[in-house]
Amino acid sequence: MSQLTNSDDDDDKPVKVGPNYMTPNGFATMVAERDHLRRVERPKVVNEVADAAAMGDRSENAEYIYGKRRLREIDRRLRFLDQRLDRAVVVDPKQAARTDQVFFGATVTAEDDDGNQRTWTVVGEDEADLSAGRISHRSPVGAALLGKRQDDEVRVQTPSGVKCYYVIRIAYS
Repeated sequence: MSQLTNSDDDDDKPVKVGPNYMTPNGFATMVAERDHLRRVERPKVVNEVADAAAMGDRSENAEYIYGKRRLREIDRRLRFLDQRLDRAVVVDPKQAARTDQVFFGATVTAEDDDGNQRTWTVVGEDEADLSAGRISHRSPVGAALLGKRQDDEVRVQTPSGVKCYYVIRIAYS
C-alpha cells in the first residue's frame, strides 16, 4: 500500500511514495525541464530580482514582488522534479520480453461495443496526456489494460457506468 504525501508541485497534487515508472522519453523530458529551470530560468529571475531590489523601496516594487513570486514557483517546481526523478525507474518498452500482453509502454488499440477504436500508450503518471493518447498505468483504463492480450475484453468503471473494450492490437515501439 502506497503512502501519499503532499508534493511541492504547482498544483499541490499528492505524490505517491515508491517507484516512479517512466519511459526513456518521459525521463529525458523531465530532466530537460529541470536542467532548463536550473540553468536558464532561475539565474535569469535571480538577476531580475536583484535589479529590482536595487531600485529601492521593495514594498511597492511590482518587479521585485513578481520576481520573488516567480522564483518561489521555480524552486517549488525544481523540488517536485528532483523528487520525481530521484524515484524514477526507467522502463524501456523496446526491451519488453513478452509482446503478446499489455505491459508498461505498450501501445494498445481497443474497440468499444459501438465499434469505435481508441489507441492508448500506457506510460508513467508524469507522462500521461489523454489528448496525445498517453494514459497512466495507474489510471482506470491503464490499470485495466495491464496484462491483457489481443482479443481480451477489458471492463472499465466510468462515471457513466461500465465501459467495455476489446483489445485489437498491442505494439511496443
